[in-house]
Amino acid sequence: MAIVLLTDFGTKDGFVGAVKGVILSINPSVQIVDLSHEVDSFNVLEGALLLKAHYSYFPEKSVFVGVVDPGVGSERKGIIVKTEKYFFVGPDNGLFDLVIKEAKDFEVYEIKNEKFTLPKKNNTFHGRDVFAPVAAYLSKGVKPEEIGPRIEYREKLKFPEPKREKDFIEGEIIYFDKFGNAITNVPCGKYAYAEFREDKLKVVPYFLAGERGKLNATCGSFGFMEIFVPVDNAREKFNLKEGEKIKFFII
Repeated sequence: MAIVLLTDFGTKDGFVGAVKGVILSINPSVQIVDLSHEVDSFNVLEGALLLKAHYSYFPEKSVFVGVVDPGVGSERKGIIVKTEKYFFVGPDNGLFDLVIKEAKDFEVYEIKNEKFTLPKKNNTFHGRDVFAPVAAYLSKGVKPEEIGPRIEYREKLKFPEPKREKDFIEGEIIYFDKFGNAITNVPCGKYAYAEFREDKLKVVPYFLAGERGKLNATCGSFGFMEIFVPVDNAREKFNLKEGEKIKFFII
């Protein structure tokens, strides 16, 4: 079993180390994996996308701690999401919406039992004081119903759904990866071509199949169509912006 961490903490201030320290104090034998700590500060949508893209590659019963939490200390709940194969622990702010959409079955529990959290010192670091210990206890076999009551879940993330027409799907850019590739909200599929900024883009099976120096499109590892320039940074080269519209024409 592994505990997988996804946060917007960065690595400068020691926050990630403190979270790991709490986990290891409770379960010294658990394996801790860093998914990412470079989510843009407060960007819940970006965190949700990263979780959706990568969670299914981990072993069953893995516990994911997601902390992108601009509402820390407020009335928002701390929750445990139990799916067929995994646990997700974090704030009830939409961070787990995209994972839940893919789940065939799921249960959600509110974190209430203080037996499974650290003594309260402040209201600004629930990643350390609430979510880390809860994840550690789950990794030791504690049942989520021991930690809190089951609750009804309501989606909170304002995910921009693509518009489906007869011949095409219209979406938009929602995220840029490290390489400057533009991830859209259009699911991977069979497309003849794309239209972007009144230009026609080739849809190719992999990056080097694209035209050098030009924008191209491909199915990316996030499960969505991406706009890219082979061996170049599309975001910088073409000054791409989040929210820009793109159409993918269906074969």
